[in-house]
Amino acid sequence: MFAVIKTGGKQYRVAANDLLKIEKVEANVGDIVEIGHVLAHGEGENVTFGAPFVDGALVTAEVVEQGKNRTVIAFKKRRRQNSRRKIGHRQLLTTVRISEILLGGAKPAKKAAVKAEAKAEAAPKEAKAKKDAAPKEDARAEAVAAPLFKAPKGEPDDLTVIKGIGPVAAKDLAEQGIITFAQLAKLTEKDVAKIDENMPFSADQIKDWREQAKELAKK
Repeated sequence: MFAVIKTGGKQYRVAANDLLKIEKVEANVGDIVEIGHVLAHGEGENVTFGAPFVDGALVTAEVVEQGKNRTVIAFKKRRRQNSRRKIGHRQLLTTVRISEILLGGAKPAKKAAVKAEAKAEAAPKEAKAKKDAAPKEDARAEAVAAPLFKAPKGEPDDLTVIKGIGPVAAKDLAEQGIITFAQLAKLTEKDVAKIDENMPFSADQIKDWREQAKELAKK
């Protein structure tokens, strides 16, 4: 029995156990792929043609190799125009071995087993990946949510009184736990470096705000 199939915009006449190079199919070596575009099938002089495809006909094939075709050069030159164009193309190819030619909606013998094995192998891996990812996501969320400093109890000061701190900067500082003049005044060099690294403020800005905060904290 033979069949005429269409894949990658090309037509091929195939029979069981034929080796065939077709345009790339996304599959791993050893996988079974289905080609459902069967234009015709037959045995000897008895041939059935589709319109355009034969209903219920299917061809299965085993992926043998993934590779590339030879490089094709397209060169175009316009005379006396100082115009040249050179383009290379190397088509990706998949080598397959035809396994079965199925008619009348018959199911492939090998495909179900391949899928079942793949799902059985993938299930524990996915479960393990989710289990491993859960603590990392929780830790990341905690790291993002945790402020740089612990805000003191009581009423916050109006940090916008300090020259260079606007409403947006004051809000950013408050989100990181800095809400009073006293906190700003007591920032150490290590604290300044931490703010410089994690917030959109430079070390010079923070040191200037610290000096202003020292005067305001005395009042």
